[in-house]
Amino acid sequence: MQAWVWLLIAICFEVAGTVSLKISNGFANLIPTIGTFFCYGISFMTLAFALKKMDISLAYAIWAGVGTAVIACIGVLYFDEPVSILKVLSLSFIILGVIGLNLVTAH
Repeated sequence: MQAWVWLLIAICFEVAGTVSLKISNGFANLIPTIGTFFCYGISFMTLAFALKKMDISLAYAIWAGVGTAVIACIGVLYFDEPVSILKVLSLSFIILGVIGLNLVTAH
């Protein structure tokens, strides 16, 4: 159970790091730039803690897949990125892939 908590923390910091990366304006804004490095550092550290107890294929797929899906939603909701049927379908496949890996790993 503790590995899942570490993984959730890693995902949250990965998402925060990616948002900071966007608002850093190519590292032109100092505070978001510092936030980017800080958040990614914490994300990788907590991902490493999760990997002590989880299979790397499952942990990384969840970390990357959930992070991608959340960032895509943030992009649409807060950064006025366009949304399309293809984008929604593609994100659905990512989520289904993560669920599939979780089911396979559980057995």
